[in-house]
Amino acid sequence: MKVQWAKFIIVLLLYLLFLWWLKSWLGLIVVPFIYDLYISRKIRWDWWKDLENPMRMVMSWVDALVFALVAVYFINLFFFQNYVIPSSSLEKSLLTGDYLFVSKVSYGPRIPQTPLSMPLTQHTMPIINTKSYIDWPHWDYRRAKGLGSVKLNDIVVFNFPAGDTVVSEPRWQPQDYYQMCYGYGTLIMEQNGLKMDVDSMSPLQQRKYYEAVYSAGRNYLLSQPAEYGVLLSRPADRRENYVKRCVGLPGQTLQIKDRIVYLDGKPNKEPDNVQYTYAVKLRERLPEDFIKENGITQEDLTQLNQSGYMPLTQKAYKAMLSRKDLVESVKLNTSRTVGDIYPLNGRYGWTRDNYGPVWIPAKGKSIKLTLENLPIYERPIRVYEENDLQVKDDGTILINGKPATEYTFKMDYYWMQGDNRHNSADSRYWGFVPEDHIVGKPIFIWWSSDPDRKGLAEGVRWSRLFRFVDNIK
Repeated sequence: MKVQWAKFIIVLLLYLLFLWWLKSWLGLIVVPFIYDLYISRKIRWDWWKDLENPMRMVMSWVDALVFALVAVYFINLFFFQNYVIPSSSLEKSLLTGDYLFVSKVSYGPRIPQTPLSMPLTQHTMPIINTKSYIDWPHWDYRRAKGLGSVKLNDIVVFNFPAGDTVVSEPRWQPQDYYQMCYGYGTLIMEQNGLKMDVDSMSPLQQRKYYEAVYSAGRNYLLSQPAEYGVLLSRPADRRENYVKRCVGLPGQTLQIKDRIVYLDGKPNKEPDNVQYTYAVKLRERLPEDFIKENGITQEDLTQLNQSGYMPLTQKAYKAMLSRKDLVESVKLNTSRTVGDIYPLNGRYGWTRDNYGPVWIPAKGKSIKLTLENLPIYERPIRVYEENDLQVKDDGTILINGKPATEYTFKMDYYWMQGDNRHNSADSRYWGFVPEDHIVGKPIFIWWSSDPDRKGLAEGVRWSRLFRFVDNIK
């Protein structure tokens, strides 16, 4: 009995320490069950052992499976999880097919906003395609103390900020709902002869115009349930996981000039393997050894065949210039892409290569609100910090029913971009990442498979295994 008491005391102390770390004493309701498991034994936890085979064998597997799922649930929730790089937005720093060990402890784990969910799912049950979590109870955002905070140029896993609303049809879910609304809305306005010169409008007129565009696009999606399904809303912790590099911290003023990110007027260091898109004309097909040596993927070659453009690192660009026998010309793509740039309901003439300046909101810091800058900060104020924001016909800004000329932010925000700068859906397109969306920090690559090659020799990138992400600058 002394041994059982010793085990109980050790487990209880560890569990209380865990609750103290989370600052969540609701977990004390589990203590009587821990006591029963080790001391009183009033509950027959292994009742299935009295069954006869084959039910006893079946229940033993069920018991083991339930224990494993519960253990994995808590480990993923509070300590670490695996993440696979699904796209090329961070190439060539992180590659499609890299599997990451993501630490929740580095920035502090979030207390789950939707704690009742199926383990190993983000928001949807596989095969049956139904919601994998229950909306109630819904807890407010809190985060346990971590080992540190997000640092400049960290690679960070976070929930997709614009993923609060999605269409239910699976094949359209990866699309940005807001981009769809404004895109379809613009087309509908043009078809109805309502295309207008937005640049000549006042800020108040622009606001009313973009409200009409968004409404037209939203109504179109709602009118096509067979194609798009219905609209779904997702809490922050159930939105898609993204991974990007943090290139702007709370309180900094960010500006992109000729592709270079400036913070408070000083250029930020570009990633070693940063990529930009180039117009490339080939004399002949690139040989396999050239492709492998310069990290060119099948996706890059497909993009070249379809559009005449492909992303290149500085190393690959110089290699192409040196091979006049293979390459006729290679020129940087400097086209001014204005559409779909954040904020979608404002017009600033910014592009992916020349953006801002924009101040990144910081907790406890205030900003003067005007109709000119409201489109930039409206989403953080209205959506992320859950305020009722309205603009009257005379241009007066109301927050929670009261006139407002400034606003003090409740959370820190971050600016995230991919290293594949011309092929990355990032903050330039959907804005700030609030602190309550931060998931964790990738620590190392534990597996890496090349989607363009097969077999253990060619298909596995052995040199990347157990490579620390902090060393990828």
